[in-house]
Amino acid sequence: MNENRNVLVESARIARGHITDLEELTSDDMDGLIFPGGFGSVLNLCDFALKGSDCDIHPEVNRIIQEIMQANKPLGFICIAPALFARAVKNADKSFRITIGNDTSTVDQIEKLGSQHKICAVDDFIIDEENKIVSTPAYMLAGRISEAATGIEKLVQKILSFV
Repeated sequence: MNENRNVLVESARIARGHITDLEELTSDDMDGLIFPGGFGSVLNLCDFALKGSDCDIHPEVNRIIQEIMQANKPLGFICIAPALFARAVKNADKSFRITIGNDTSTVDQIEKLGSQHKICAVDDFIIDEENKIVSTPAYMLAGRISEAATGIEKLVQKILSFV
């Protein structure tokens, strides 16, 4: 598109309210965090869609994920957003369990980042219980919203059970 876009303005439209810059956000501001996925998570928050396992992550997104993990608060990742998480924990001294469904080329890239991928049905989720990381494939597998909704609702309920 030949136009300038402002993520904060567009986010405010969607949220219908005030949006806080990521630089101002801390783990103390929330009980947990869910990343909804879509191309925004792998084009704007990191560049996984362009570079695969060689991707970079937005420093503030990386910071907030690390803070929430250190605070032992739950994190949820929907659709392709688990790739964002895999990049955030790339240099961790342990491996984390996540899912994007069953797309083998994406799975290969996630595993190159050091995370363990588990195949998962669209209406379910994978949980890394020890680390409070929950993920679901959503539109990585869904053909319609009702298919994605079941797994997403389960993910949200699991995140809420931790708080």
